Amino acid sequence: MTDRARTIRIGALGGLIGGLIIWIYEIVVWVNIQHLMPLSGLPANATGLVFGQDVKASLGWPISAVIGTAIHFGFSCAWGVLFALIWPWFRKRGFEATFVALFYAVLAWIVMHLAIMSATPVHPNYVDPNVILGGFVSHAFFTVPMALYIKRKMAGLGPA
Repeated sequence: MTDRARTIRIGALGGLIGGLIIWIYEIVVWVNIQHLMPLSGLPANATGLVFGQDVKASLGWPISAVIGTAIHFGFSCAWGVLFALIWPWFRKRGFEATFVALFYAVLAWIVMHLAIMSATPVHPNYVDPNVILGGFVSHAFFTVPMALYIKRKMAGLGPA
């Protein structure tokens, strides 16, 4: 396997790990502490964010949940692959993966939510400080474990 193929595989798996951990965070915080949604709403959440709540409702829970889960983990993998591709640049310059991951969380949240705002006019209020802070925190729960996994797995790829 080439280094590029291995990097992509490591990034995709790191993204899946991060995607799973952010869902655990959202179950604990959004569902059980803040009561922002029922547990059954989590898998379909991405469907509503991308296509709008009307489309999500018209598809029904099972289809919305499958599509939402595919969107969630598809983007998680993509963000993981991108991180794995840029990580060697930061590693060569002596940056710690956690430090890079915290800035990556903010970047990921901004990019994802700009895309959501362009896809549908019905979305959370992304200028509300609580939404922004909550988004940055939840995405840190995605990027930090993802980055640490990628850092560990890529330690033997090329010069540090």
